[in-house]
Amino acid sequence: MQEFTGVGVSPGRVIGPVKSMAAPAGEPAAGQQLPRGVAAADAAETLQAAARAVQDELRRRADTASGDAKAVLQATSMMAADPLLLKSAIKLVNAGTGPERAIWEAGAAVAQMLRNLGGYMAERTTDVLDVRSRILAELRGLPAPGIPVSDEPFVLVAEDLAPADAAILDTSLVRALITSGGGPQSHTAIIARSLGLPAVVAARGVQALQDGVVVYVDGTAGTIRTDPGRAEQDAAEAFATAAAGSEAFDGTGTTADGHQVPLLANVGGAKDAAAAAAAGAQGVGLLRTEFCFLGRDSEPSVEEQVLAYRSVFAAFPGKKVIVRTLDAGADKPLPFLTDSTEPNPALGVRGYRTDATSPGVLKRQLQAIAEAAGDSTAEVWVMAPMISTAQEAAAFAGQCAEAGLATSGVMMEVPSAALSSEAILREVSFGSLGTNDLTQYTMAADRQLGALAALNDSWQPALLRLVQLSVEGARAAGDGKPVGVCGEAAADPALAVVLLGLGVSTLSMTARALAGVGAVLKSVTLAQAQELAEVALAAPTAKQARELVRARLPVLDALGL
Repeated sequence: MQEFTGVGVSPGRVIGPVKSMAAPAGEPAAGQQLPRGVAAADAAETLQAAARAVQDELRRRADTASGDAKAVLQATSMMAADPLLLKSAIKLVNAGTGPERAIWEAGAAVAQMLRNLGGYMAERTTDVLDVRSRILAELRGLPAPGIPVSDEPFVLVAEDLAPADAAILDTSLVRALITSGGGPQSHTAIIARSLGLPAVVAARGVQALQDGVVVYVDGTAGTIRTDPGRAEQDAAEAFATAAAGSEAFDGTGTTADGHQVPLLANVGGAKDAAAAAAAGAQGVGLLRTEFCFLGRDSEPSVEEQVLAYRSVFAAFPGKKVIVRTLDAGADKPLPFLTDSTEPNPALGVRGYRTDATSPGVLKRQLQAIAEAAGDSTAEVWVMAPMISTAQEAAAFAGQCAEAGLATSGVMMEVPSAALSSEAILREVSFGSLGTNDLTQYTMAADRQLGALAALNDSWQPALLRLVQLSVEGARAAGDGKPVGVCGEAAADPALAVVLLGLGVSTLSMTARALAGVGAVLKSVTLAQAQELAEVALAAPTAKQARELVRARLPVLDALGL
């Protein structure tokens, strides 16, 4: 028996045969030249046509997807038409290089440039190489690389998934996902959680597994074992039974002693909102408005935005919908708004900061939100991402008031916001902790890198201390100002209990997590949650914090979580 250890990012215990991701298109021969008799202009047009075909296919996939998957596919489709990539390739073609070799070399050069930039731009490397493979396959008349074809369920193994592949996982066939790369807050991990697919990332060595080998995957513990025995079979059967018998969320988040904890959903469009409402979400804790902007070369009109927001608000009549204004930059570049040449985009002009470099976009967005809210019975709140100072918070509150939006708030996703929460929350009505970015900024650990997965863990005591400080600052600011969590941490049932114990007022998550989180919260009193929060804060490591808390929550094993 072999055992591999990684980071469990989506709970579940399953057994199945392994299938590995198909290899990407192979490298064309070095020195490949234009075929005899083919003009450079014709070869360049062939290359551009292949890129357009890849972009069109990715856009078609995006049209049928929703939420995180839709946003990922839209962003990848933009990469297929990236001017830097295509211009570099066409320049090589005009110099006599064959189109396959040209796109290969251009893709390698762009990918290396992004790696050198580091941070979020380095994350785009996967997109570039994925698009390069798809264009090569199109040029060769071959199927696009990606998830293997199978008639039987299997466990998917990969180094990491290209965003476009992660977005279209078929959960009727893929029983679990294991990767040797990636991190707990990578695109792969986030989409696996949204699909309810057991997943382990950053498991070194798993790519050596041969197709057909049967493995046991524990998406909670982060372990993979070959040749599963009776104990693993019993665990997988218990999980299947628990999952089949689990009750749907009843629409009321509460503890065993009646303390109310509204459970909200993170959504990325109308389809997501409808699914979240059907799952019993008590409102929306994070509406990602990027779904209106990604995949476009220009800013959407106010009228277009009004229609998009109105369709989300309609799914939650009379309930809270928290809208995050455009979070452009870093891993979500927009050609009409952000600067792709920034040396460190994760620390650059992103989120609210784009209002200083591109004034008017935020004003028009707030106008659209206000108009859509005026036609709805939903209780619309608005928050700005990447707020770092009380001055920024006050300016945003003023912009919201000018637009006619009464309830403004801030995303607390950089350490300065947590440390200055009292001053910041005196200026606005609420705060929402974005634990994905707050973790990576606190630990100085890129959330996409498997090598840093242990650091980039929302159970880190330092991160939990910042959550506590944020809540204490809100209390000191007065008027009962709430602080919620809309990051991936809220979807972890054990961590949700800790967050409640730290004083967080609401939890927002992928709709699939509502039932599990709701069931675990109902098993504890508020006092018990506060005790578990102290246990987690006192732990010296993230690993020990998780283990100590989980050991005191036997309901997790009973529910297969």
